[in-house]
Amino acid sequence: MTQLLPNYLAGQWQTGTDAGTTLRDPVLGTDLVRVSSAGLDLAAGFDHARRVGGPALRALSYAQRAALLGRVAEVLQANRDAYFEIATANSGTTQTDSAIDIDGGIFTLSYYARQGQKLGDGHYLPDGDDVRLAKDEAFQTRHIQTPLRGVALFINAFNFPSWGLWEKAAPALLSGVPVVIKPATATAWLTQRMVADVIEAGILPPGALSIVCGSPAGLLEAVAGFDLVSFTGSTDTAATIRMNDNVARQHVRINAEADSLNSAILGPDATPGTPAFDLLVKEVVREMTGKAGQKCTAIRRIFVPESVADAAAEAIAAQLARIKVGNPRNPEVRMGSLASHAQQRSVLEGLAVLQRDAETVYAGNPADLIDASADVGAFVMPHLLRVRDADTNQTVHDHEVFGPVATLVPYRDEAHAVALAQRGLGSLVSSLYGDDPQWLGRMAVALADTHGRVHVITPAVGKTHTGHGNVMPMSVHGGPGRAGGGEELGGMRALALYHRRTAVQAHTDVLGALPA
Repeated sequence: MTQLLPNYLAGQWQTGTDAGTTLRDPVLGTDLVRVSSAGLDLAAGFDHARRVGGPALRALSYAQRAALLGRVAEVLQANRDAYFEIATANSGTTQTDSAIDIDGGIFTLSYYARQGQKLGDGHYLPDGDDVRLAKDEAFQTRHIQTPLRGVALFINAFNFPSWGLWEKAAPALLSGVPVVIKPATATAWLTQRMVADVIEAGILPPGALSIVCGSPAGLLEAVAGFDLVSFTGSTDTAATIRMNDNVARQHVRINAEADSLNSAILGPDATPGTPAFDLLVKEVVREMTGKAGQKCTAIRRIFVPESVADAAAEAIAAQLARIKVGNPRNPEVRMGSLASHAQQRSVLEGLAVLQRDAETVYAGNPADLIDASADVGAFVMPHLLRVRDADTNQTVHDHEVFGPVATLVPYRDEAHAVALAQRGLGSLVSSLYGDDPQWLGRMAVALADTHGRVHVITPAVGKTHTGHGNVMPMSVHGGPGRAGGGEELGGMRALALYHRRTAVQAHTDVLGALPA
């Protein structure tokens, strides 16, 4: 029988009390490891994090906690090769796609380690200038942000077992808040191994970092009023979390990143043969096939002027035909499998829904798989769809397929393009392609209220932009409406989620005597 991975809770390694769930190689179909959370005393584990981990972290200054993050990044860097092996086996990703997750997580940790040093030796954050409250200038108010005294519970998605952990944990730990990680079961191995390496290194104070692998049952019942739940996943699950009796009754703070029908929009000046047109084609193909389309930020809808719809369809299809799909252990392969057979079924079912109202422009042939079997592996070939009437087709704006699938949608004019993008009801990101600063500027502002990020690609940044789907720690990650309404990263803005803002009203002498 395969190894049962232990959980780390209440300062000790604990294995679940049942046989657990088996994690499998989505390419080869072989059993890897098992995970189980059965029998764990979650309440005791959360209490330990609050009583032991929280005070120990808060006793350190921001700069001291930043130094710990730097040491964590060093440990992860030293074990990087092992992480790539696990990612290939458990997620079916190529080396390039694994790097997005693994190196992205390490980079984010290192970024917050550097930024945290700038916060110095303080134990809370100032928030704006002092403001006079009365005619007497001596009585004023000062706003400060102090770290939450609870625990941060992270319920993460399957697609980024490394980055999804560290992009949340870095600002939380820097803020002085202990974390409990619940990785998605299908790809939990990498997350568990990273946490195990950090725990073994003895870098963080006891109780600062915990992990629960397996069933999420009981987690929401273990949180308390000063805790925080940060979730990445489906809109339905996010709603379930918000409606949980314990979460609602105790007014637990919630941050959610949910479904997102992200878009790419080609400007009217970007006609076939122009650099901007080629940039859209390149980015669409990269987003459709990177991590087999399993990114919350991947392009799902492609809006192009009606006059170039045929040319765009032909160009994207031609590039997709060059993508080699198969076993990621083969260096020729550019796209691996989906993360699990359950995910494969979900994508195929979603694809069938879209195909009811859209024609298929391109579909890869499973017979072309390299070093892999379509009968064994969790593969879905790239699919490009197209709708003819953008106004009557609502399915493309309602239904996200979390895989290598995107739909081409024609638009008439600028206002029409904005309206179509907004029919996604809130997205993480939209990208614009063109070389007309005036059009791009208007579009960026018009899209801002319904998108967490607007990524503008012109020929001037064609070789240097960070990518439509790449989430950088310097920029806000999140989106309104259907995208969950949450907000993460954005440099030091990320720390606000893990702090409580308070107004201190007092004589200026008292305000001047507040400890650092």
